[in-house]
Formats: sequence, structure tokens, C-alpha cells
Amino acid sequence: MVRQGEAFSVQSSKQESGSIQKCNIVLRELGGGKFENEYVCAMLGSLAACRFYEGDVVVATLRFSTHEYQGQTFQEILATDIVKIKN
Repeated sequence: MVRQGEAFSVQSSKQESGSIQKCNIVLRELGGGKFENEYVCAMLGSLAACRFYEGDVVVATLRFSTHEYQGQTFQEILATDIVKIKN
């Protein structure tokens, strides 16, 4: 785990309350160190309240998707599950 931002509320038509908690996290692949691939992922709902710290080794399930907005295509990465396995 590289870094994690603070959780914040975003609008969601899928939630009864109309909003959901969201938190961004940067994950790095295991391997040789600083030069491995990194991914900026979103964590939603109760997962957004979980705290991880720089250097934590985690196993994560990531869901990759794309969407179009105003003629541009964007990629999103959603962390659907994260488990810390060591500090």
C-alpha cells in the first residue's frame, strides 16, 4: 500500500440515502520495489472507512471498468475487497 486519502461523501442513485462514502487508495504490485506498477483505486461504502498505512502488504480484489463522459472514455478501478496480510 502506497497511500490512502480521507473518506468523503459522493452522490449515489443506488443508495437509499442518495450518497455513499468513497476513499481513494494507491496500491503497488508486489515485486522489486518502487518501480512496480501502481493503481489508483476507489473504495466505497464500509470499505472506505477501513484504514491502511504506507508499507502495509495487502491482497485486493480490483474491478476494472470504463465509462464515457462528454465524448471521453475514462477507466475506473474499484477495490471491492482488501485484506492486510502484514505491516
